[in-house]
Amino acid sequence: MFVDDSAIVRGFMRRWVEDDHRIELVKACADGLQAISDAAHLRPDVIVLDVDMPGMDGLATLPQIRRAAPDARIVMAATTTGACAVASVKALSLGACDFIAKPEAAAFGSVETYRRELIEKIVALGGYQSGAIPKAWALRAKPAQATCPPAAMVIAAATGGPAALQAFLTPIARRIEAPILIVQHMPKSFTPVFAAKLEQATGKHCREAVEGDVLASGTMLLAPGGYHMRIARCPAGRMVHLDQADPVNFCRPAADPLFESAALAFGSRLLAVVLTGVGEDGCAGAGRIAAAGGHVIVQDEATSLVWGMPGAVARAGHAEAVKPLRDLSQLALRLMSGDVA
Repeated sequence: MFVDDSAIVRGFMRRWVEDDHRIELVKACADGLQAISDAAHLRPDVIVLDVDMPGMDGLATLPQIRRAAPDARIVMAATTTGACAVASVKALSLGACDFIAKPEAAAFGSVETYRRELIEKIVALGGYQSGAIPKAWALRAKPAQATCPPAAMVIAAATGGPAALQAFLTPIARRIEAPILIVQHMPKSFTPVFAAKLEQATGKHCREAVEGDVLASGTMLLAPGGYHMRIARCPAGRMVHLDQADPVNFCRPAADPLFESAALAFGSRLLAVVLTGVGEDGCAGAGRIAAAGGHVIVQDEATSLVWGMPGAVARAGHAEAVKPLRDLSQLALRLMSGDVA
């Protein structure tokens, strides 16, 4: 189900969906009240809900549409203005599972990027199965016990990531002194709001990374939307480098640039964590970390909203542990404390 007050947007969405055999559009609604009524009897699997609508906006519609269709997975569609970014992040705490940034009129190719991302999210959240038999996966051997614990933790997340990151980090973030570096697939203007949300949830200072940040004890940095975050050696230790190189795995920020550069910067003294998300971002980088002797652990399928990214790492044989989110959090804490038993 689509909910958007713009007839033009609804028209685009309808054409995109009708061109994809994996999706059936059950209704395109022009306002929140109509959507709440229709959702109650149509019970869609996925609802794409516009944030900024006249009258009853997306934030006001969300709680009522969740009651009407409690099993639906809801994606908030928002412009990249500050107010919509704040509303979208707030919607996650009200039960939305993800959000997507609407295309900017002046950005070349942005409509096609939005179409691809929208369809990808709908298919993943709707649980479409192609009928192919999934590849088996097996745990890799644990790295040999080192005399020193990891010097940094790098984390990747995408669809379902905001909630998973909060659940993963809240019990442990304040107990970890080593730098924590996070890539969450998220557009610009959303990342500073989400960094503040993580700080509020974890009680540990969190902010967007800036060019030249030196990694210090207690650091928790989020890759800013629109920039890859990489780690480089410097006279003071390790520092952050941000760039706007081409998207990797259709994403910027992407996890692979962080993971691959961190493997070079930290070698075996690194822990990588891959949480819920669509696609395979982070898999190549996790392979680099594993080859360098670092730790790689991933969220299991049962607790992942979408077992794309963590599943890819597991199937590639890079993960030494695949665990439910709560157990994964405690394992990460033990590993960062130097306990690899």
